[in-house]
Amino acid sequence: MRTLGSPLVAVLVQAAAGTAPESSATGIVSLIARSTATTVLVLAGLGFCSVWSWGIFLYKWWTFRRAAKHSGQFLEVFRRSGKFSEVQAVCPSLGDSPLVGLFQTGYAELTAQLRQHAPPDIQNGPNPRAPAGRPTLRSLSAVDRALLRAAAVEVNKLESRVSFLATVASMAPFIGLFGTVWGIMSAFEQIGVTGSTSLQAVGTPIAEALVATAAGLAAAIPAVLFYNYLSQRVKLFASEMDDFAMEFLNICERNFT
Repeated sequence: MRTLGSPLVAVLVQAAAGTAPESSATGIVSLIARSTATTVLVLAGLGFCSVWSWGIFLYKWWTFRRAAKHSGQFLEVFRRSGKFSEVQAVCPSLGDSPLVGLFQTGYAELTAQLRQHAPPDIQNGPNPRAPAGRPTLRSLSAVDRALLRAAAVEVNKLESRVSFLATVASMAPFIGLFGTVWGIMSAFEQIGVTGSTSLQAVGTPIAEALVATAAGLAAAIPAVLFYNYLSQRVKLFASEMDDFAMEFLNICERNFT
């Protein structure tokens, strides 16, 4: 106990005197400062990827949150309104919702078909709850195809920049491993030149090399979490768009065929 307690007492005395122990000189910052140029370049690249990943996640999180809010408001207006023209009037104020793009595309196709067979005095657009006698759709499948194209466009917008997170998640560990291997090669080359194999001579260069692996994992782990979260949100939006497209087609089939 007396032998084991002597180093601890020495550390406490140094801390009380305001001086750090010598081992504190091997901190992360010191290890990075003594790293090779290749390792520093690897760390800089990983740092850029990590910062960019965080920026993409925060931006997409804010965008998805706003899109979900606008989608809820749009569905409320859509299901409460008696005319598609009334829904079209509120679309500019809810433009962040992907459902707005679907509705506008379907509404444009629907209006184009009905105007081909509508009397000249009909200018107010289709009314899904109007009495019988209104012009009928020429092709319901054309409306369905228009909705499918619009859904693909909206999904591509939602998925923009998300693939970068997958790239960082898959490549960052390997980039960090490359930096570590390069650092270990330099460390062994230095050991071969000096001829010293003591723990003090070997431990510090290897620790410097392992910093790259730690940086790679630090960049990859959040990117994996961000990618999985955002991908799940995109799937939820896509499912919501599919439900809305079927609801829109049911209204068209009920009232215009």
